[in-house]
Amino acid sequence: MIFTGRKKARFLDAVASFEDAVDQGDGERSQQAMQEIQRHFEHAGDDDLARIGPRLAELLPAVPPGPRALVAVLIGACVERGADARACAPQIFEGLAQALGAAQEFCERWTATGGGDLPEPDPAALTEAALERVGQDAAVGWITLPQWEMASVAMLNRPAVRTTLLPETRLALLRALHEIQEASGHDFKCLHYALLVLDDEPLLALHRPTGTGYLLRMTGIGDNFQLHTLLADVLVGGGHVPGHAPSAQEAAVCRDAPGQVPTTGSFNLATPGGDWVWNEGTPTDIPVVDGVRLLVLDPPPYQRGWPAGRFFPGMTGDLVLERVLGADEAREWLGRCAPPK
Repeated sequence: MIFTGRKKARFLDAVASFEDAVDQGDGERSQQAMQEIQRHFEHAGDDDLARIGPRLAELLPAVPPGPRALVAVLIGACVERGADARACAPQIFEGLAQALGAAQEFCERWTATGGGDLPEPDPAALTEAALERVGQDAAVGWITLPQWEMASVAMLNRPAVRTTLLPETRLALLRALHEIQEASGHDFKCLHYALLVLDDEPLLALHRPTGTGYLLRMTGIGDNFQLHTLLADVLVGGGHVPGHAPSAQEAAVCRDAPGQVPTTGSFNLATPGGDWVWNEGTPTDIPVVDGVRLLVLDPPPYQRGWPAGRFFPGMTGDLVLERVLGADEAREWLGRCAPPK
């Protein structure tokens, strides 16, 4: 215990030293302190990290762009251990926006200086020749994007952050990320999907074989694999429609339990226009019709299985049934839907 206490004290001393070094603009001492923080991070208590996360977030704008991304990752780790995500998120998203802007400039300069395959967003993949083509600031934005992705997903795992993120901020981040992915061919899927997560979102599901309809509400669902399993749990497991009902464990890992377990698909998800809604996508792929996302459940054309679980293990999700549509209401909605393609 004494040995552990000493290491914890070293961690707290390193944090204090880092704060002082950044305030003084001492790059060498701040780098040394950051190395000590990383070395002793595992010995910090959750209460310590709950206090330190917001302190590091307040300091973040004063840290140079390169090491700033590493500090952002540490802030994300603090949030995962109990620090207030809402207090940390504004600085993380501001840093993410700046990194995205620099990464956009990286892609533009790369194209303007001859194009070709972009290097991986990794310092080890960036040669001196590549650095000369794009410049230091743009290169830092590109190679630190994976770190900003990690930190941002840690924030977005928390519903309090997702529900208070301004729509215009979310849209600007998505647009910038889309442009970078299009220009680079590199996929930042975790960040993309995390920015698309819906909360307290109405979902109208129409079960075509039985002609029935169900108004549900979804929160924190990362992809359509998770949604598919929860739909089967609520509708088949709840005795509303026939089919394969997931086990209690299969449903639990899609809500808040750890791990993954095999499951089997119960439906074919389709849009009102008859197009398939792929399990690999997200609930935002489901079209909005008259203010509600409208999903048609058809019989599965073949047996499909996958590991039931959550795309974001740190994000809890849920799907609840609010009401069963009356027969006439369900018939009217189904009458507006095209046959499956």
